[in-house]
Amino acid sequence: MNLRCKMPPVFAGILIGIVMLLAFVIAGRGIGTSGAMTRIIAVIQNTLAPGLTQASDYFSRYFAHGQNPLDNWLLYLFAGLLLGSFVASLMCRDLRFEVLKGPNASVLKRLLLAMLGGFLIGFAARLARGCTSGLALVGGAELAVGAWVFMLCVFAGGYAAAWFVRKQWL
Repeated sequence: MNLRCKMPPVFAGILIGIVMLLAFVIAGRGIGTSGAMTRIIAVIQNTLAPGLTQASDYFSRYFAHGQNPLDNWLLYLFAGLLLGSFVASLMCRDLRFEVLKGPNASVLKRLLLAMLGGFLIGFAARLARGCTSGLALVGGAELAVGAWVFMLCVFAGGYAAAWFVRKQWL
């Protein structure tokens, strides 16, 4: 199978815009994935510590009225995102299991820092009531000033933080 697997960034941006427009027209709202992760964490916590979950104002609402937190369209979106990415990488013969790191970082250190970063961004996403993709794409599409300010701050913060971690990648 001869597939062209590298999509031009401008074309990819146009496709993302079309998907966002269709999400607004069909579902009446934008898309994001942090809500799916919250539902998964709620189920895990409820399995491990049901009393703690029921005592939590935040997580108990996912189980109100006998609801199953996993019965939500966000989980299907999240699963489709993972499955689609996996299938696309297989079709493009680009699937690799590797840990990308600089010469000054061990594999363990890279994985621990990635996990720490993931926890921090996940916590921040819930604190902000949305993930960066949801805020940037949905808020940006709605021309929300807060979304544009947020994205400018994300890029400025990334640029500023790069100085501190650059030696890990050189």
